[in-house]
Amino acid sequence: MIDLSVNRAMMEQNAAYCREKGITLPTFEMMRNPETVPGAIKDKLTKTGLWDIDPANLFRITWKNEPKASGGLYGGVNHMVLPPELTGCKAQIVLLVGKWFPTGAHKVGATYGCLVPRLITGQFDPKTTKAVWPSTGNYCRGGAYISTLLACSAIAILPEGMSQERFDWLRTVAGDVIATPGCESNVKEIFDKCNELEASGQDLRIFNQFDEMGNPLWHYNVTGPACAEVLDPLLEQGKRFAAYVSSSGSGGTLGGGYYLKNRYPKSKIVVAEAQQCPTLLLNGFGDHRIEGIGDKHVPWVHHCRDTDVVIAVDDEKPMRLLRLFNDATGRDVLKKHGVNPELVETLDLLGISSIGNTLAAIKYAKYAELTEDDVVMTIATDSMELYGSRVAELEAERGAYSESDAWRDLQLMQDTTYDHTLELTHYDKKRIHNLKYFTWIEQQGRELSELNDQWYDAENYWGNTFSQADQMDELIKEFNDMIG
Repeated sequence: MIDLSVNRAMMEQNAAYCREKGITLPTFEMMRNPETVPGAIKDKLTKTGLWDIDPANLFRITWKNEPKASGGLYGGVNHMVLPPELTGCKAQIVLLVGKWFPTGAHKVGATYGCLVPRLITGQFDPKTTKAVWPSTGNYCRGGAYISTLLACSAIAILPEGMSQERFDWLRTVAGDVIATPGCESNVKEIFDKCNELEASGQDLRIFNQFDEMGNPLWHYNVTGPACAEVLDPLLEQGKRFAAYVSSSGSGGTLGGGYYLKNRYPKSKIVVAEAQQCPTLLLNGFGDHRIEGIGDKHVPWVHHCRDTDVVIAVDDEKPMRLLRLFNDATGRDVLKKHGVNPELVETLDLLGISSIGNTLAAIKYAKYAELTEDDVVMTIATDSMELYGSRVAELEAERGAYSESDAWRDLQLMQDTTYDHTLELTHYDKKRIHNLKYFTWIEQQGRELSELNDQWYDAENYWGNTFSQADQMDELIKEFNDMIG
């Protein structure tokens, strides 16, 4: 469980610091139901840009932001539905859309779930302690942003092979940006840099997305209910909820799936990864291009016993669909094929990992022989706002995008098969869980007894952790009262 023991003196000091900086904090209840946000904050948001460095944007950590770049308030859950004429499968594929979070990705919520408990309990001093955000992309962006809103210093760590847009923006927000060797799948190099920083004697706190329970806790308590809010009207129409699909990554977004599986026990949790680095599928390794899903290890925060299916996606397919969805020629072909023109014009809401999630959802729908009565839920983590350079690179590498290219890529999507799909047995799940030992016990010094609790006392271990959001809300309210 997350340590919520309170250092009263430091808590009061932090509240005074936040009062000085004009900072108040949203509760988890407000992130789920932003209509409960105070009126004074809403008034401020009407004059605030979505990405502005303004503490008011802490109250935009929700799936319900009005989809506009500035001045927006709240509405329904941002989502899109991909129909059979696009996906080639009978089931409806529903994606929650992350573009309308500050920073353009939902990871800003996960970082809030990691840093704020330390702030409100007095375990973190924003005046002197640097927050370190190791990541393969959006998490360190979210962490640097949240740190800046909370007026504390941040160090962002990410692989040098990530998109140029990430680095350009980070350098405007984070105090330090460290690029580690490799690409998306080079996670150990990030851990090594964290160990090096810890040994340097600096005053810092490392918020490792792969082992910080605040990451899946936020998704369990915010993303999960947002999914349910979209699903329930569909279920009332007679649809069936079949599965929640999320890439492995840090394991955090899977928290939304744990919530949904508790609420809809017949549903499945499907974990996607890159075929070029099939860690869960084959204990494999390698490099890949699906930005946002670091791998070659099993995250500490991954509830392996609650995972039902593993699907690997060939990283070439998201790269080709990236062009189909965003090039004018590709969009014309989609419209000629009968895809709703209004939907076609919104396909830039899907970044590379979002397309990877979509392909995994299609593969599961075909594997499970789902029908038009079934719904598969997945996540559009971020949008094309972060990948314009990738499209330019693809054009330089492959030439201008032609109509014949577009028809081939549409056929590629429609002909997606369920290859590299594994429905997990009990011992498949345990095999994946056991892989944690080598990263987390041998390399990172976690306790073997806790690893065993994750498996043998899973209901209490995970359930008690995710239920801490209520206790956090009480502490946030107390902290805000101290701010005044």
